Amino acid sequence: MSFPTVGVIGAGQLARMMVGPATELGITLKLFAADANDSGAQVCAHTVGDYNEVQSLLSFARSCDLITFEHELVPQSVIRSLEAAGVVVYPRSDSFIYSQDKLAMREKMAKLDLPNPRFEKYSGGTPKLQFPLIAKAPSGGYDGRGVWVINSQAELEALPTPLLLEEKLIFTREIAIMVARSPHGQASTWSPTWTVQRDGICTTTVTPVPELSDELAITASSIALKIAEGIDLVGVMAVELFQVGDEFIINELALRPHNSGHWSIEGSKTSQFEQHLRAILDLPLGDTSRTSDWAVMGNMLGGDYPDMYRPYLHLMARNPRLKFHHYRKEVRPGRKIGHVTLLGEDLVELMQEIDHAIDYLSGAIDE
Repeated sequence: MSFPTVGVIGAGQLARMMVGPATELGITLKLFAADANDSGAQVCAHTVGDYNEVQSLLSFARSCDLITFEHELVPQSVIRSLEAAGVVVYPRSDSFIYSQDKLAMREKMAKLDLPNPRFEKYSGGTPKLQFPLIAKAPSGGYDGRGVWVINSQAELEALPTPLLLEEKLIFTREIAIMVARSPHGQASTWSPTWTVQRDGICTTTVTPVPELSDELAITASSIALKIAEGIDLVGVMAVELFQVGDEFIINELALRPHNSGHWSIEGSKTSQFEQHLRAILDLPLGDTSRTSDWAVMGNMLGGDYPDMYRPYLHLMARNPRLKFHHYRKEVRPGRKIGHVTLLGEDLVELMQEIDHAIDYLSGAIDE
């Protein structure tokens, strides 16, 4: 056996954060980028091309031992063409569809007898579900895009069809649990994570979930493991859940490293990025136990303050334990351009420090 070359379709921040673990393992990483200025392309060997073009991806794949993804935008027809040509692709197309097509995901969860909200496919007319309800574009949405709260028939008819309609849940909070699975079926999960949302965008994560019983944590892990086996996952996946009282309802799946798992870089003995590589290469999976009592991660969101380097002077002096990850993406309002993580024993202090760091980085405060 020789050290493999892993090709990643996509060159955003997730690919960028895969570079370190790949380098440590001696694995060659190559990225298929949309632009040479993409976050990952700035720090890794890459090919620039269009992921919608089969021949371009086939040419790229010939220089790699296997292919994986850092986003869900590659069309199913393209992925299947790669597989038909003998390219090893993880996750496989038959699995990856469940992070690309929300209706297919709902139908699969129902077949696996896992907790769904009430849902229906909508192509026009009067829905079976009562208003208010949630309407989702079956594909392409993220960070709150492609998701609408609908209060009337008129609002529903103003949206393009087809749509996935779901009952509007009254939930306690949103949590996520990361799970990894290898081709021969070894699987592992991390501690469940509380994902704090604002305007459909995750602003903060707290791991483990505060005041979540051991029983509910085991339930969340069991759901993630059952999904991973049921869809024949290879790689890392985020399972997003709504907590409704003492129950969980599945929200969405992301078959790739995910924002809700960024805490694991410092907060787990094996990060989600290293684990993804281990899983797709069918290596024994790493230890996912936490390295501290609490891990709090805050997302840096773009605003009107473009200077993201000078704030280090204040923040690193104020708290040397802060860990910064800047993606070197163009600063635009609401765009995730980095994250900062803090580990420790006092959750209140950690959340206060992360809130201060994020506000200072954005220019909302200056002291």
